[in-house]
Order: sequence, then structure tokens, then C-alpha cells
Amino acid sequence: MLKSIQYTEEEIIERILAGEKSLYEIIVRRYNPYLYKIGRSYNFGREDTEDLMQDTFVDAFKNLALFEGRSKFKTWISRIMLNNCYHKKEKLSYKNEIMKEIFDNSEPLFHQPDQATQQLVDKRELGQIIEAALLELPYYYRMVFTLREINGLNVSETSELLEISESNVKVRLNRAKSMLKKIISKSYEPEQLYNYNAIYCDPFTKRVMDIIEQL
Repeated sequence: MLKSIQYTEEEIIERILAGEKSLYEIIVRRYNPYLYKIGRSYNFGREDTEDLMQDTFVDAFKNLALFEGRSKFKTWISRIMLNNCYHKKEKLSYKNEIMKEIFDNSEPLFHQPDQATQQLVDKRELGQIIEAALLELPYYYRMVFTLREINGLNVSETSELLEISESNVKVRLNRAKSMLKKIISKSYEPEQLYNYNAIYCDPFTKRVMDIIEQL
């Protein structure tokens, strides 16, 4: 296993473009969790999500020279994953959900405005409940919540990625929290939220790298 701590992201990309394909493993391992969460937020199961992740990593590798650094690499590769998810949904004849008018009148999750949502989702006892609750949300709310509170993108990055205004990001996030609050307050069970377990990470990374080495 390669140790990414030796290189900055810019150095990794430069070395990959210079021919050191093996360093792409660092990219794959680093962004496995982020892409996995996006796929699960689209309501895909683990196997379908892994297929989409594989396509995304291969697409990103093929187009790595086009990455100009004007946005974060996480935003760039997340956009590729979102596009792949969208096109898979289209192929499967999924209907797009209609965005309803929403208002910014929600309350903080669990009435704890001083505690970050990320801290809440990291608690094992809330994991399974939050995951189940997220799957009940309409896509537009679920995706904003995932990008902002689970993947750690800021308002500007989320706005750019989803091509909506920053005010819409804030409104949808607040609405998502309000909806989740009602569902989550019903019960609690242990599990990790959208966790890409290590038992999957290693074989998946090898699978992607085997493809990369053939390109």
C-alpha cells in the first residue's frame, strides 16, 4: 500500500501524468469514501455504487490532464461521479423527482446548534438510523446533505457541483435537517453511516488499479 503522506495532491497528479501510474492508487484510496457516499445517496446499493466508482476513477484517470486545479480535485472527481450516477439513473428509467417549494424555517438537528452535524453522523449509535432516514429524503435534499455534512464540501463547492445557488444549498440543507430530525428521533441503532469498510476498500482498489495498468 502506498503512503500518500509523502506527496502533495499536486505532486501526485504531476507524477501520474509523467507516467507513474502506480501512484493513482493513492487517489483511489483517498477518494473511495467520498464517491461511495455519493453513490449511496443516489440510492444505489454497494455493488452498483462500486461499479460507478470504478467508472469514475477510470474516467478521471483518462482525463487527468484536463484537471486544471481551478476547483478542488475532490469537487472535480465528485462531479464525474455525479454525472455517472445521473446517467445510470437515466438508463434505468428512473424518474426525476420534482423539487417542491421550501422555506428556510427548519430547526438545528436535535436542538444542538453548537454541535456539528458531522460529529453526530460519526457516532456509531446513530449511523444506521441516519442512513435509513437519508434514503427517505428526496434526492435534492439528500445530495446536499451528503455533500455538505458528510463529504465536507463548503457551500460554494456544493453550489458549483450541483449547479444551484448558494442560497438554495442553505435552504435545502436546512430542510434536509428538519426532515431527518423527525425520522431520526424515532429510534437509534448501531452501525456506521455510509461507511466504505476496509474489507471492501482493498479488493476494490486492486480492481481499479488492474484496469489503470492496462490503459
